[in-house]
Amino acid sequence: LNAKAAMYAIDLFFEKWGQKIPVFVSGTIVDNSGRTLSGQTNEAFWNSMSHCKPMAIGLNCALGAKDMVPYMENLSKVADCWVFCYPNAGLPNAMGGYDQKGPEMAMDCSVFPEKMLINAIGGCCGTTEEHIGCLADMVAKYKPRAMHGVKDVMRLSGLEPFNYEPDAKNMRKTFINLGERCNVAGSTIFKKAVVDGNYEKALSIALKQVEQGAHVIDVNMDDGLIDGESAMIRFVNLMVSEPDVSRVPFMIDSSKFHVVEAGLKCSQGKCIMNSISLKEGEEEFLKRASTVKRHGAAVVVMAFDEEGQAATEAEKIRICMRAYKLLVEKVGMNPQDIIFDPNILTIGTGMEEHNNYGVDFINATREIKRLCPGSKISGGVSNLAFSFRGNEPVRRAFHSAFLHHACEAGMDMGIVNSAQVIEDVYEKIDKELLGYVEDVLLNRCSNATERMLEFAATIDAKSKPCALLKKGAAGGASGPAKVDTKAWRNQAVGKRLEHALVKGIDEFCVADTEECRVGGAYPSPLQIIEGPLMDGMNVVGDLFGAGKMFLPQVIKSARVMKKSVGHLIPFMEEERLANGGTGEATNAGVFLIATVKGDVHDIGKNIVAVVLGCNNFKVIDIGVMCPKDKIINALIDNKADICGLSGLITPSLDEMVDMAKAMEAKGMKIPLLVGGATTSKMHTAVKVAPNYSGGVVHVLDASRAVPVAQILMDKKRRTEYLDDINDTYAEMREEFYAGLEDRKYLTIGQARKTALKAATDFTLPENKPVTPKFCGVKALVDVPIADVIKYIDWNPFFQVWQLRGRYPNRGFPKIFNDDAVGAEAKKLHEEALAMLKEITDKKLLKLNGLIGFYPANSVGDDVEIYTDESRTTRSHTFPMLRQQAEKDTDEPYMALSDFIAPKESGVKDYLGMFVATSGIGLDELTAKYKADNDDYSYIMAEALADRLAEAFAELMHEQVRKDHWGYAKDEDFNCEDLLKVKYQGIRPAPGYPTQPDHTEKGTMWDLMNVQEEIGVELTESFAMLPAASVSGMYFAGKCAQYFNVGKITTDQVKEYADRKQQKFEVAERWLSPILSYEP
Repeated sequence: LNAKAAMYAIDLFFEKWGQKIPVFVSGTIVDNSGRTLSGQTNEAFWNSMSHCKPMAIGLNCALGAKDMVPYMENLSKVADCWVFCYPNAGLPNAMGGYDQKGPEMAMDCSVFPEKMLINAIGGCCGTTEEHIGCLADMVAKYKPRAMHGVKDVMRLSGLEPFNYEPDAKNMRKTFINLGERCNVAGSTIFKKAVVDGNYEKALSIALKQVEQGAHVIDVNMDDGLIDGESAMIRFVNLMVSEPDVSRVPFMIDSSKFHVVEAGLKCSQGKCIMNSISLKEGEEEFLKRASTVKRHGAAVVVMAFDEEGQAATEAEKIRICMRAYKLLVEKVGMNPQDIIFDPNILTIGTGMEEHNNYGVDFINATREIKRLCPGSKISGGVSNLAFSFRGNEPVRRAFHSAFLHHACEAGMDMGIVNSAQVIEDVYEKIDKELLGYVEDVLLNRCSNATERMLEFAATIDAKSKPCALLKKGAAGGASGPAKVDTKAWRNQAVGKRLEHALVKGIDEFCVADTEECRVGGAYPSPLQIIEGPLMDGMNVVGDLFGAGKMFLPQVIKSARVMKKSVGHLIPFMEEERLANGGTGEATNAGVFLIATVKGDVHDIGKNIVAVVLGCNNFKVIDIGVMCPKDKIINALIDNKADICGLSGLITPSLDEMVDMAKAMEAKGMKIPLLVGGATTSKMHTAVKVAPNYSGGVVHVLDASRAVPVAQILMDKKRRTEYLDDINDTYAEMREEFYAGLEDRKYLTIGQARKTALKAATDFTLPENKPVTPKFCGVKALVDVPIADVIKYIDWNPFFQVWQLRGRYPNRGFPKIFNDDAVGAEAKKLHEEALAMLKEITDKKLLKLNGLIGFYPANSVGDDVEIYTDESRTTRSHTFPMLRQQAEKDTDEPYMALSDFIAPKESGVKDYLGMFVATSGIGLDELTAKYKADNDDYSYIMAEALADRLAEAFAELMHEQVRKDHWGYAKDEDFNCEDLLKVKYQGIRPAPGYPTQPDHTEKGTMWDLMNVQEEIGVELTESFAMLPAASVSGMYFAGKCAQYFNVGKITTDQVKEYADRKQQKFEVAERWLSPILSYEP
């Protein structure tokens, strides 16, 4: 690894210098195991270093000449450059000295030139001028080794070499299994281990893959819950330290290039980098490819370009040929190190345009291999049959059949479940099953998918494709009868209701509920609820828990349930009064849920409430901005079994701690669940759990809330579960406090010195600030929604609904191609667009925005705002926070004030700010949906309002750059570029990583008179009302960049409080999430 790092640095130097000089690379075999100190064999070492094209490579030190012979023989055979050797003067004696004299050493070394193994020879430990003279005399009579070529194959390595020599007659036999289980998108078990910090468990998954036949381990950490770069570094370092894992090469896999680089920098072997593409244009493609080459890795090239993902055969071939030409001719990459992934897309979806995806891949593979000699073909095989997820024999049969045909066409490798693809031999697949599978795979008939689905329904979903088991009676020769999609309307009314709930069909639910009520089968309305309605919801809960239903479907099921129950409520009330009773349906438990004081965000809370309701919990939702006394009184009044708290902004974390203390003071014993975007398992363990003895559990999302709540309602399992949670939290607290002790920080004075050294010179023409068109505020009132829609980032929208595509179908619009969630995501998107059209046409929401520009300069870590251009009178001050956590690099320790020209420079600079809302009218809209018992629509409306607010902010920022401030008038980016922040300048928001103090919003509101201008107000916790609002500051300079302040120490907190004229304890409370110490 050190040698690779050195060669990387040398190559960078040569590039800057503009010329090259020869480089020798030398390794050391430390003992008779034949390995380097880090465990590599010498051939593996050569594979790791060959990319840098050294003039010569050799071995030195460690062993005496006699013991080095077999390793020199091997190195001489595999290296296509000059080879040298300079051994020690024999082995060291007991005192660490060397006794071997020159003539004796020369005699031992004579075997090297005799066998023509070397081109140069020298001496290492214990050698003197005498030794070198004897060696020179000895080699004078021999011919040097002739430099030779080596077989042109792809050469990878871990601790051991992996040289891929495909068998053209049987590519399936030499197929490379890329183990998929260390990919957080491919294994929920692996993801959980990483999220929980259980890296030993993660390592055991890697080891098991190697044991089960993986030739290469794919490692991917791309997930919103994971810091991809740090997780990649930690896990790759851990794998490197485990010889049974690191003996195979790694595939470092991420959609984020900096994460890939982090992994490559930890890997001593020759890796595969996954992936790059032409999606962002040739310039970025060439830049990244050159970096990968410099790291010495093979590279996966996805079949994407500026126009999008290649789906057809022609598109796949065109993009791959273009990439091949660039890589070979402009980057100088060895064709053997180029691996194309022409996109294995899902088939059997029921959509006609998907039917030929399998054939397109197979045919494209054959042509790409012909037109791009030396290149390899790979792909994510598990993507192919996501339509049949849950039916193991069908899914696995698809994988086996696909590999059979794709390998015949020249496919070299794939991301697979290694154990399964080895076990599922194509020739042993059940012949009847194989026939149906290949009809779909090879697109042999128009109704292949329907026939496959019908056959799949007849087999045991847990059997194996080579040992297939049927369930029930098999169909006749013509196959099972075709399913009548409307046959459910002919069932008994109770079954019709159950079906409607599972499928989310509300068209007939009120009529069917009324038929139940008057039909005589159910003596009371309550029995209808506890009978067919709950039967249906139980099925929904089971399917959602098993991952076979998705959140949008569950919310639609809840809509059916609420409409049916809403129809029954008047009759139940009438019956209750007539009987003088208080009859109420039984439930799984009473769950009270609230958003804490000062916080107005409730989309996630609403989703949790609906999903719990689908699982027969009685949910009491007491709304947003709930003070602790209100929550405690509601818990008592409703006899709640569980309390759930939600929060989005960081001040909500303190409110949750206060709530835990208040529950403890009241002597309560009901479990407390906390969740929301700002919460974390670590914060819960460290801050919340120690303050409440009744049990505290952090819940990640709606799907996790149900099983947790069910366990907590089970008296037999509850105690053991909470004991286990408490043990886990105790360990996390120990880890957290140990981390605080281990982490090093600069004083605030030291941190500022690093910034001064790297300070931007604002007097230079390229850094001179641009003057805005106006100073003061400009209100943008009732902006047309149609102007904003194209700026929507749909990825967070799908995350709200817990729809996440798997590689390579992560993100919008690729998610529509995902086998598991694609169809539901597409349907959800279409329904979202329909609601957006209605909102736009009927003007149901109002978009208001406010932009402000002000004369400003930095004074230390503060940004001063002046009343006018004379800059003599300061009106407001924005104190900024600076990084203090010690870095491994020479980067400066940043604060936002670094991006504004210092007052003493005499340069006139400006600070911008904005507020955008799309929430005016949202309360009225959601109230209408709630009155109609339409959970799905009101959650959809809230989610769309959030997206519109962010999109509006994107539009406003573009107008600022190109017009109002005009510092980038010629900017020309599409919406995708905008979402990737390719433009100049930033818009950080108070309360977020770059400026983590929410209270600075108060200064903004006072300066811009926000509430009076556009009707957006602040709560006591500085959340914005309406909730669908965003705000931030504009920094225009080229030097401005986003960063994370991270943890800070008490010296900065004290000084910050003084600068804000705030009590130290108050500052600590608002900054508590970023304190490096316990106050």
